[in-house]
Amino acid sequence: MQAFKLLRRTALASALLGVALSVMAQPAIKLTLGHGAAAGNPRHEASVRFAEVVKAKSGGRIEVSIAPSAQLGDDAAMVTALRTGALDISANSQGAVANTVPEYAAFGMPFLFADLPQAWKTLDGPMGKALAAKSAEKGLVVLGYWDNGIRHMSNSKRPLLKAEDLRGLKMRTPPDTVTVDIMQSLGAEAQQIKFAELYVALQQGVVDGQENPLMNVHASKLFEVQKFISLTGHKYEMTPFLMSKRTWDRLTEADRKLVQEAANEATALQRKLSKESDDMLAADLKAKGVQIDTVDKASFQKATASVVAKWEQSPIGAFVKQVVATARAQ
Repeated sequence: MQAFKLLRRTALASALLGVALSVMAQPAIKLTLGHGAAAGNPRHEASVRFAEVVKAKSGGRIEVSIAPSAQLGDDAAMVTALRTGALDISANSQGAVANTVPEYAAFGMPFLFADLPQAWKTLDGPMGKALAAKSAEKGLVVLGYWDNGIRHMSNSKRPLLKAEDLRGLKMRTPPDTVTVDIMQSLGAEAQQIKFAELYVALQQGVVDGQENPLMNVHASKLFEVQKFISLTGHKYEMTPFLMSKRTWDRLTEADRKLVQEAANEATALQRKLSKESDDMLAADLKAKGVQIDTVDKASFQKATASVVAKWEQSPIGAFVKQVVATARAQ
C-alpha cells in the first residue's frame, strides 16, 4: 500500500512538472494596442483593463502595450496596420473601419438608436455577428463592439436649437461618410479633420464646431474652445475593438480563448463607463461655463431623413435596411 501511494505521488508530481514545463516552454507574446483617445477616456480605461486581464490570465506570458492618443497614427492608418499585421489590436472608429468594411456605416444612420442599451442589443445580436463575419473577410477580427456614445454638437458661434441653426457653420467631421451626409443635410459645411488635430482647428477657427459624445469633448478638453453644446443625440457610433487576423491566426486556441475572455471583460467596463458619462459630464461642463442646450429633435430628424433614404439605395442598402428594421424593433 505504501509503495502504491508513493508511486501515485510520484506520478502526480511528474504530471504537474510536465504541465509547468509545458507552460514555461510556451513563448512569450508581446502585443501592441493602439487607439486615438486621450488617457482618461473610457476607451483608454478599457484598453488598460484588457491588458491587465490578458497578462493575468496568461500568467504574465502575454503582454499588451498600449499606445493612446493616436501615437501610432490616426484611426485610418491603424486600420491599414491591422490588415497588414503591423499592428496587433486597435480600439478604432466606426467611420474609419467603414472605409474598409462599408457595412459599419449602417449603424450610424441618424437617430437610429434612442439610447445606448438599444444600440448594444442590436450589436450583440445577429446583425453584429454578420458584421463580424464581413470584418473577418477583410482581415479584421472583432473582439468586441465598444461604445463611442450618442453624439452631440458643439460650436463657438451660437446655440443650435433647431436644424436651420446649422446653416453656414463649418463643422468638423471624422472620416465618416454618414456624418458628412448628416451635416450637409442640415446645411452645414462639413470638413474632415483628424481628431488629434481638432482642438487646434477649433482654437484657430479653422472650423466653427464639431460633433462627439460628451466623454470625448471632456477628455480632450474641447470645451475650452467651444462655448455652446447642443444635445442633439443625432447619431450613435461604436468603437470596434479589433485584432489583426494575422495576429489572431498566430495564437493558439487556448490563447485565443483567454484574449476573447479579456476582451469581453473590457467591453463590459467600457460600455459601463460610457453609459455613466453623459449625465455626469453635462453637469461638469456646465460648471466649467459651457452653455448646454436641449434641441428641437423633430426638426433635426426631419432634415436628416434623406440620409437614411440615400443609404438604403446604396450598394449596402439591403444591410442598412436590415439594421434599421432590427433597431426599430428593439
